[in-house]
Amino acid sequence: MRFDLTDLKLFLRVAESGSITAGAEHAHLALASASARIRGMEDTLGVPLLLRTRRGVEPTDAGRTLLHHARIITLQMERMRADLGEFASGLKGHIRLLCNTSALTEFLPDPLAAFMAAHPQVSIDMDERTSVNVVQGMRDKLADIGIASDAIDTSGLETLPFREDRLVVALAPGHPAAKGLRRNSSVPFASMLEYDFVGLAGDSALQTYIAEQATRLGRRLRYRVRVRSFDAVCRIAASGTGIAVLPESAVLRSRDAGTLKIIRLSDRWASRRLLVCMNSYEALPGYARELVNLLAQEHRQHEGGQ
Repeated sequence: MRFDLTDLKLFLRVAESGSITAGAEHAHLALASASARIRGMEDTLGVPLLLRTRRGVEPTDAGRTLLHHARIITLQMERMRADLGEFASGLKGHIRLLCNTSALTEFLPDPLAAFMAAHPQVSIDMDERTSVNVVQGMRDKLADIGIASDAIDTSGLETLPFREDRLVVALAPGHPAAKGLRRNSSVPFASMLEYDFVGLAGDSALQTYIAEQATRLGRRLRYRVRVRSFDAVCRIAASGTGIAVLPESAVLRSRDAGTLKIIRLSDRWASRRLLVCMNSYEALPGYARELVNLLAQEHRQHEGGQ
C-alpha cells in the first residue's frame, strides 16, 4: 500500500473533525481532492475507512487502526522537524494543546507568550475542553500536551504539577446569598443553587464542569445572564444581578474585585490542582519538551512565591 504524508494528515484531520469538508480545510486541500484521496485510500485497502452519516463521518474499525498509526507517524515527523530545526531553516514546529477554561484564560497566557517569543518557528493550537475530555483526548493521542484537573484519573499518562486552581463564589455584598457571610467564609455549593447565576456564554468547559456538579446534586443551574469573559461575569455579579462561580485568580484580577464578596466553596471538587499531562515526555518533539519544562518552572516559581 502507498499512503503519503498528505493522505495521513488529511485522514487525521477528517477523523478529528468528523467532517470531510472541515478536514479538507484544515489540510488546505480542495474538497474534491480530499474526497478523492479518501476514496483512493479505501480502494487501496479494500475496506471502508469512514462511516458516512447525516451528521458527518466517523472512523470504522479499520479507520481507527489507520488513525492510530497516522498519529504516531505525524508525531514522529514533528519530532524529526524539531530535532533538525537548527539545520533546516524555515521548518516550523507545531504543538497541539488541550486545556480547561481556567488554564486557557488564567494560567497559560503569560508562559505561552514567553515561549512563543523564544520560539518564533513554533505554532500552537489550543482547544478548550473539560478536564475529563482533556484526559481522554490525551489517551486518544489527539494532542501533545494537556492541562487538566487532578480530580480526574490520569493513570497511564505522565503528569507534572502546574498551578493551583480554586473555584469561589463571587457576589455583591448586598446579595441575599451574602447575608451573614464574612469574606473568608466557606459554603457548600448546594446552598447556592437556589439563586440566579451569571456565567460564561457558549460551550465553556468551566460552565459544563459546574453544571455537572449541580446535576450530581439533582439540581439545575438557573442562569440570569451569560457573557463572554470572566471580567464581564464579575462586572454583572458586582451589580447584584446574580452570583458567579469562577477561579479565584480571575476574580482577584478583575476590575471589580474590590466591590465583590468572595466566598470559598467547601466542596472538594472546587479546590483543584492543574496538571500538565503527556503520553511520554521523551517522545515529545524537542520544542514541546521545552514548553513542558517552562510550565513546570512556572509551577516552581508560583509555589516559591506563596
